[in-house]
Amino acid sequence: MKIKLANIVVLSALGLSAAALSACSESKAVFPTRDKASTSPRMGNEPRETVFGTEGLFGDKKKGGQGDGVGIGVNSFLWRASLDTVGFMPIATADPFGGTIITDWYQLPEAPSERFKLNVFILDRALRADGVKVSVFKQMRDAMGQWVDVKVEPRMATDMENSILTRARQLRIVSTD
Repeated sequence: MKIKLANIVVLSALGLSAAALSACSESKAVFPTRDKASTSPRMGNEPRETVFGTEGLFGDKKKGGQGDGVGIGVNSFLWRASLDTVGFMPIATADPFGGTIITDWYQLPEAPSERFKLNVFILDRALRADGVKVSVFKQMRDAMGQWVDVKVEPRMATDMENSILTRARQLRIVSTD
C-alpha cells in the first residue's frame, strides 16, 4: 500500500511539472535585433568589446616587454628556458597556464642504479630570480632491486634553477636584438 501511494505521489508531481512547463511554451520569445550601424566592419585600431573587456583575457598585449606570452599564463622566457633545460628528461606533464613542468623518472646511462625526477614551478609573469622553483627527487636501487627514495642535496635544485634563469636571460637577450 505504501509503495503504491509513493508511486502515485511521484507520478502526480511529474504530471504537475510537465503541465507547468507546457504552459511556458505559449509565450513568444523576443530576440534582440542589431542596429544597421553595429553591423559595419570594425577598424583595426578600434578596441573590441568582448566578454573579458577591451583588454581581453590576458590583458593588454602592448604592455609586455617582460616575456608575458600571449597564450600562456607565466613568463614565456622562463617557460621556454625550463623546457630547454629539462628537455633531456621525459616530460610527464607540462601546463603553460599554471606554470608547472613535471618530468618522469630519468636514469643516467652511466649510473643505472639511480634515477631522478624534477618538478619545475614558474611562479611569476616577470623574469625574476625568484620566479622559478625546482624540486628534485632521487631514488636508488636497494639490494632487493626495489627503488628507494634518497635524500637529495639542496644544491641540485639550486643549480637547476640557476641553469633555467641563465637560459631565460639568453632567450631574452636574443629576443631584444
